[in-house]
Amino acid sequence: MQAFRRSRRFLSRCAAGAAVLLATAACTGTGRDAPSARQVSFDAYRQDTVQLLLQRRVYQGADPALEIDWNAPREWRPEGQPRRGVLLVHGLGDSPWSFRDIGEQLAAAGFLVRTVLLPGHGTRPEDLLDVSLEDWRRVVDEQARALRREVEQVYLGGFSTGANLVVEHAYANPDVAGLLLFSPAFLSNSAYDWLAPLIAWARPWLREPDGIRPMQNAVRYMTVPTNGFAQFYRSSRRARQALASGPYGKPVLMVVAEHDSVLDTGYLAQGFSAQFPHPASRLIWYGSKRDGFDRDPRVLVRTDYLPELRISQFSHMGLLFAPGNALYGAAGRLRLCWNGQPDAARADCQRGAPVWYSDWGYVQEGKVHARLTFNPYFDWQGGVMRQVLDHAALDSRAALSP
Repeated sequence: MQAFRRSRRFLSRCAAGAAVLLATAACTGTGRDAPSARQVSFDAYRQDTVQLLLQRRVYQGADPALEIDWNAPREWRPEGQPRRGVLLVHGLGDSPWSFRDIGEQLAAAGFLVRTVLLPGHGTRPEDLLDVSLEDWRRVVDEQARALRREVEQVYLGGFSTGANLVVEHAYANPDVAGLLLFSPAFLSNSAYDWLAPLIAWARPWLREPDGIRPMQNAVRYMTVPTNGFAQFYRSSRRARQALASGPYGKPVLMVVAEHDSVLDTGYLAQGFSAQFPHPASRLIWYGSKRDGFDRDPRVLVRTDYLPELRISQFSHMGLLFAPGNALYGAAGRLRLCWNGQPDAARADCQRGAPVWYSDWGYVQEGKVHARLTFNPYFDWQGGVMRQVLDHAALDSRAALSP
């Protein structure tokens, strides 16, 4: 998403000529339904995906086997025979690593947990040049069906674009028992995101790769083609259309960082009560209280300014990871210094200077900010997540009772 933020000026220039493009581009790749879901087992899907990674991945470190493991679809099995399962779907440019810590939490609570790798991801950013939303939807449909064949109750979870995909699937499949939505990308904070599908054919990259900015790291893309943003926009539009059809009545956990630099968090805050009315649903809001929060006891607010941890604000991606995560934790191996900082601050960060943490683009004089890639409230958040899922399980069993 950071490439999209950096290119808003270009998109705003395109807006004036958008009417001319609409006639020729509006019908390209915007109206197809997802291909029919096949009967694909998770094991077969994972094996095929690993083979694709082996063929196409551009490795970022000295241990290719580790990178394949980090990016491949993953399964966590609990002790005993699971009755409940969760399918987790990552966001644009990301990988199954997004759910490494949450997957372990859920398996410890008795869930069969699986992640997917969306087509175009995990290999090289160029593989997103011709991917479609239908490709992503098909994988979610197939693996949700595969999970249904093994457990009695299926839950879906998604991060950012992945949240859009699982919301659409849940509206179309009433047997989904509940949802986990992390930084759900129902609406971006860019006024020009709708342009991406119109210009993707003419401008493959919003910001051309220059050999200086990193293209990817071990578990995510740092630069994304315009078509990736086009398919993200389409997913957000379909999610909003689903939500506009009526409230979603199952239990939902929604987790949002107030200062998310990608999303319209005001839209998410205002829409929670109306769109997700179940009494067991919860909105975890990392930031400050907003008008209306006091009227909904289901909203849980935690400050995102933690100076004792050198945290200025929470980020879009940091909600997902435990402080002990091997790559993104407080002492993790990956520090995201390309964070919208001045060049001198970025260079200091890359040299290993002491840093503060924030979302993309936050600048404060006298401080160097890296991206916040971990959640100090991770264990508490996991407890709230389990409460929501337990209520969802009760509802599901009651619906099946004679």
